[in-house]
Amino acid sequence: METQSQSFVVLPGDAIDPSIIPTTKTKPLRLGPGLRHIPPSEIVPTVSGKLIVDPRKNSMWVEYNSHRYIPSQNDLIIGQIARNAADFYYVNISPYNSNATLPHLSFESATKKTRPQLAPGQLIYARVTLANKHMDAELECVSSTTGKAEGLGPITGGMVFDISLGFARRLLMAKSKDEGGLQVLELLGEEGLAFETAVGRNGKVWVGSDSPKIVIIVGRALKETDEGDLGVDAQKKLVKRLMRDMR
Repeated sequence: METQSQSFVVLPGDAIDPSIIPTTKTKPLRLGPGLRHIPPSEIVPTVSGKLIVDPRKNSMWVEYNSHRYIPSQNDLIIGQIARNAADFYYVNISPYNSNATLPHLSFESATKKTRPQLAPGQLIYARVTLANKHMDAELECVSSTTGKAEGLGPITGGMVFDISLGFARRLLMAKSKDEGGLQVLELLGEEGLAFETAVGRNGKVWVGSDSPKIVIIVGRALKETDEGDLGVDAQKKLVKRLMRDMR
């Protein structure tokens, strides 16, 4: 089987050639945004865009330009607590999806007595566990398989920056060889900047550091790379300029 990622232009409802669907026996097939499974075996696009097929990860999704985030199962998102209910929190995850729910016990080692007490406005890094067109999305801040937070949970300090949905996906997949053109974070690290990031598929990126100046520099680098659709050479020039400004 072809081991490199492939791409095809698709329209909503198009039939997908079964021969391009990954069939790795050791991993379940993962469908990302823009695709719907119709039992028993049909997979159809729900949006127009570029169908990406990654045999190495046994995954498929549709890459498309949109300003509206639509939750998809297993998405990592950055949300904001809106209000508390009896058994869960209401979470804002985008201007169009303001009522995602986060159960009180969906945190590492959480019980009714030890669960986090989150106030309105608190930021959280969470995973989408349930996404249905006719229901509010459901979130979790703990791995359902390990019971560990694995980086999920309340976010403190730092700043959150808005980025495009496509750029968020690229950041989340930046370790893939197919995303070799996105090196801005590695370039900043090579300059000696110490920082952390958390990327939300809903077009948010959190940057944390002991230095507020570094937070601003990293945030500016990400936004300018996104807005200018900068290539590797332009990213290098951008980082050099920002480092000069920092000094």
